Amino acid sequence: MRFADADVLPYQFTDLADTAKKYADELKRLLKDQQDEANETNQRLDDGIYLATSDPRHPTVPPRRAEVPPFINFAPLDNALAMLTTSAEKYLKASYGLQKTAAGASLEALNRLLLQSERRLTLDQGLPRRPWYKHQIYAPGWYTGYAPKTMPGVREAIEERRYKEAEEQVSNVARVLQSEAELIDQATAEMGRIK
Repeated sequence: MRFADADVLPYQFTDLADTAKKYADELKRLLKDQQDEANETNQRLDDGIYLATSDPRHPTVPPRRAEVPPFINFAPLDNALAMLTTSAEKYLKASYGLQKTAAGASLEALNRLLLQSERRLTLDQGLPRRPWYKHQIYAPGWYTGYAPKTMPGVREAIEERRYKEAEEQVSNVARVLQSEAELIDQATAEMGRIK
């Protein structure tokens, strides 16, 4: 009912910015955990831990040397998140003033912009191996069924150790977040014209 009765669609983007930052931090931690795990396995092999702990009556085969995941450039994503956060905060401040002065004002242009906000988080090319899923922030997992994945293109590429693809997907997510920030800036500017 809040949407139906609102003069201006009640969107706030600061939560989106905070949540997207949390998802980006999770991706960085996932990559770091994989790197740490590979380094630890290799260090144990170098130190002979697996051979020393193998029971001669029931010998075990040590694991293979692990390939250490490369570093991924998360800078485009970090820059887009900073842009989104700034835009969301400006929009929030502008929306406080609008609620006091917008009675009877034409808000159609602003509402049209706000309606596009979710669409800005999609790309026509879709996700790898499933181009029908266009959303770059949320999608069902490729191999988990209905369980949702956050920033699925990046997350699944890291989980499946396709690091070149992960870096490409970081750019895609950064692109949609920048587009969202630009839309929020346009909505903020539109609010300024209404006042």
